[in-house]
Amino acid sequence: MKKLVVLVFALAALGACGSEGVANAQFDDEQQSDISCMKHQEQQPGEEYFDEGNWDTVVSLSILRYYTTNGAKPYCDGEEATAADQAWRKLYVQMGADQTNLR
Repeated sequence: MKKLVVLVFALAALGACGSEGVANAQFDDEQQSDISCMKHQEQQPGEEYFDEGNWDTVVSLSILRYYTTNGAKPYCDGEEATAADQAWRKLYVQMGADQTNLR
């Protein structure tokens, strides 16, 4: 938990420096914190998302919150993670989050 708090502050600092590369984020966090299952992401993050210099604070915190809270839950359709889901999960881990939060 301590690592996540440090990571959140680090991401906030990065976002304050400006990050125009990911202004049009496509991550869908379902805007709910209490879901019983996840829906699949429709689009993969572009390569620019994987460049730390482009990390957008709002998008980054959304991804971190969503997978930390819901990452171990099944997908609503009962299927495995799609390529798009896997790409967002990869980004979540690259941001420094704990992979054990993911199913």
